[in-house]
Amino acid sequence: MGGDHGPCVVIPAALDALHEYPHLNLILVGDTQKLAEVLKQHPHSLSESRIQIHHASEKIEMDESPSSALRFKKDASMRVAINLVKDGQAHACVSAGNTGALMAIARFVLKTLPGIDRPAIVYSIPVKAEQDKMGRIRMLDLGANVDCDGEHLFQFAVMGSVLVNASDNISHPRVGLLNIGSEAIKGSEAVKQASQMLSETNIINYIGFVEGTDIYQGKADVVVCDGFVGNVALKTSEGVARMLVDFIRREFTRNLYTKFIALLAKPILRAIHSRFDPSQYNGASFLGLNGIVVKSHGNAKRFSYKQAIIEALTEVENNVPEKIRSEVELYLGERKSV
Repeated sequence: MGGDHGPCVVIPAALDALHEYPHLNLILVGDTQKLAEVLKQHPHSLSESRIQIHHASEKIEMDESPSSALRFKKDASMRVAINLVKDGQAHACVSAGNTGALMAIARFVLKTLPGIDRPAIVYSIPVKAEQDKMGRIRMLDLGANVDCDGEHLFQFAVMGSVLVNASDNISHPRVGLLNIGSEAIKGSEAVKQASQMLSETNIINYIGFVEGTDIYQGKADVVVCDGFVGNVALKTSEGVARMLVDFIRREFTRNLYTKFIALLAKPILRAIHSRFDPSQYNGASFLGLNGIVVKSHGNAKRFSYKQAIIEALTEVENNVPEKIRSEVELYLGERKSV
C-alpha cells in the first residue's frame, strides 16, 4: 500500500512477475477492497493460488516515524507482510513504503541472524566491466547504520560476499573497504580495524581499500562502508547522473542544428540510457535478518518494482539468510581456534 504510487504500480508489476516466473506465487497485503478494485482493472488468467489478497486495515505513511509505526500500526500492510514471513506463510517481503519503518519492523519481528549485530541495506550499482560491457557491484551499508565499528563493517563484508556469491554466481567475490585512500595509514579507526580483521580471515576475498573513484570502475564486487558514507556516496552519484542528463538534454535542444544532431545520435543515447537505467537495479536488500526483506524505491514504476520482486525471488531461491548464517558460524569458529 505504500510508496508514491501504491497498488496501481504494485499490482501490474506483480502480474508481470507472475507471468515471467511460473513457479512464483504472490500475496498482496493491504486493504482488500482497494486491492481487488485495482486487480479488476488488470484482467489475468492466473489461478487464485498464485495471487492472493491478505487484508491489512492500516497503512504506514511515508513521513511517519519508525517508532510510531512500530508501536501503533500493528495491522499495517508492512507489518502484516513481515509477519507472514516470520510465520512461514511467505518466503520474502517486498515493499516500496517508508524505509525507516520497514527496517524497524523487520528487525523487531524477524530479529537478526546469530552473530550479526545489525542488518545492513545493500544495493546494486552499475559499473564498468570487461569488453565495454556493464556489470554491477553490491554496496553496503547504504543508510541503516550511521555509526559502525570494525566488527560491524566486517559483518557487512561477510553478508555482502555471501549475497554476491549466491545471487550473482561469483565464486570468490572481491571485497573492498571504502576509504579516503589506499594506504594502510588512512581512514577511521573502524575502517582500519575492519581491514585488519578481513586481512586475517580466510573466508573473505579481501582486496584492501577502495576509493570513491574505484567504485564505478568495477575493481571490487562488494564495497563496504558505514551507512552515513554509503548513503552520501550513492545520493551524490545519483545527483551527478541527473545533472549530466540535464546538461546533455539542454545542449541537444539548444537550436535546430543541435536538435538534428540529437536525432542522429538517438540510437547511441538510447543505448547509453539502457545501460544506466536505474530501474534495472531496483531492490535494496536488508541483509542480516532471519528472513528476506527487499525495499523498492518509493517512486518505482511498473518495470522497476518487478525488478525488486525478482531480487527477492533470487534471494529465496539461493537461500541467502541461511548461507549468511553458515559463513558467520565459520568465522566465529575460525576466531575461536586462533
